[in-house]
Amino acid sequence: MTELKIPDIYQDDENAVRLLSTYFTKTRDRGDLFYSGAHFERLGGGGDAPDVANRFDSDDVVAITMLSVSLKPHGAIDLLADPEGHWTRLLSLIPRDARLEDPESDPLMTRGGPAWELWERLTDRTEKYAEKPDGSGPVVAGKLLARKRPHLVPVYDKRVKQLFQRPRNDHSFWAALAAALRADNGAFYDRLVHLRQKAGIGEDISVLRVFDVIAWMHGGGK
Repeated sequence: MTELKIPDIYQDDENAVRLLSTYFTKTRDRGDLFYSGAHFERLGGGGDAPDVANRFDSDDVVAITMLSVSLKPHGAIDLLADPEGHWTRLLSLIPRDARLEDPESDPLMTRGGPAWELWERLTDRTEKYAEKPDGSGPVVAGKLLARKRPHLVPVYDKRVKQLFQRPRNDHSFWAALAAALRADNGAFYDRLVHLRQKAGIGEDISVLRVFDVIAWMHGGGK
């Protein structure tokens, strides 16, 4: 596993808080939020709301567009109709309250676990599963999982990869982030909670999303 190197921005209260506050509160001239991603986890009450937690719905399909990715029409239909039952089956095996910083969540995230299998089926990275939904891939899959289980699966895209200097073929990011959140009696986890509190963005925004937004905004925020 490649260790996660934490950039200095996470220790810079003033700038990290400014990035969070800007992302979640900045408005356009017309009065709505400037960053569409500020709606990602809150749209429709959240992807992990009890009545939708174990299935993909139309709000999930719309929510990922707020992070600048989307499925193709047939892919969206596949996700919503779940013709083979895999999406509901796997989501049902991942508790809504599972958290990445909790070691008990490791079996969900390791190879062969339900979160790992769900990601693989959405990306079609192996030949053992049927073809993935049209338009899905590693980034789309990660954002769909982050929508459904915001305390367990982090958003992982090019900007996060660059900031954290991850290897080209990176299959250990989940494990590396989990280790970072648990190290030193949860010092980095506590740091993210502190930044969320100072920014005043609400406790419904997960620690993993705080982690992601700081990385994305620090990388340019456009």
